[in-house]
Amino acid sequence: MSQSQWSQKIVQLLRRMNNFYSPDSCRASCLRFEINGAQVGWIPPQVAPLLSRFPDVFSPPQGGAVSLRPSLDSPGRRTEAVDAVLRTLRQEGTFSCLKGWRDEKYSVMSKFSEAPLMLMERSATSLFGVKRSGVHINGYTVSDGGEVSMWLARRSPTKQTYPGLLDHVAAGGLAAGLDIKQTVVKECEEEACIPAAIAEKARPVSTVSYTYEDEDGVYPESQFVFDLELPVGFKPKVGDGEVQEFYLLPMEKVKELMATDDFKPNCAMRHAIRNLGQDSIRHWSEAED
Repeated sequence: MSQSQWSQKIVQLLRRMNNFYSPDSCRASCLRFEINGAQVGWIPPQVAPLLSRFPDVFSPPQGGAVSLRPSLDSPGRRTEAVDAVLRTLRQEGTFSCLKGWRDEKYSVMSKFSEAPLMLMERSATSLFGVKRSGVHINGYTVSDGGEVSMWLARRSPTKQTYPGLLDHVAAGGLAAGLDIKQTVVKECEEEACIPAAIAEKARPVSTVSYTYEDEDGVYPESQFVFDLELPVGFKPKVGDGEVQEFYLLPMEKVKELMATDDFKPNCAMRHAIRNLGQDSIRHWSEAED
């Protein structure tokens, strides 16, 4: 495709991944999710009415917000009460996202630097618009001649989300109890069999935040992006089964693939912002307008 077509595809991708702030999004119909007066999420309009079935857990909407009952006065009590609600909804088959139940908890907090106000099952966070954080690792090699190539992973066809699409060499959500660097090392080891001694050399290069909506809810996400130079001749190997294959591709090929439906959307977006520059993206967006 031409440079102009490629640029338009990337701008469309960026808008898609931040569509919660578009004029036709559900944002105006959402209720704030608050704990102790602090907003920790957005409750989509299809979710809010069902919460009235659980009056011991959720207070009635007031002032555009839904709060947890004051009697749930500790992180542990909140976690336990909301988890019981989610398990009921999962058993009833109310929301498709709960079919991908992970038994993995995410921290719920108003700011990343604060202590968690509660924990929530990962697959349910979109129902409450709770911010999710994660790490994404750009694995690359530099040849003796200075040519840069990037390792891409193809996701397993059995993955709960985006099966079979291209992805970073390793990536993962920031689960409760693990810090950012621990998650980088963990995901590298589990997904690509990259030894800790190599993974620990990953360099933080950017943070990308965005919020999108789809039929499963609202997804505010912040991703911590790392660059990891892998030794020439090193080959990632399939580890925990979340990846079916790895490819080492020149950067021009990676750039081409970013504008196709073969790439996991939020990963393609982060590649665009990280490797091509925000100024260039802004220029293309203004040119399209």
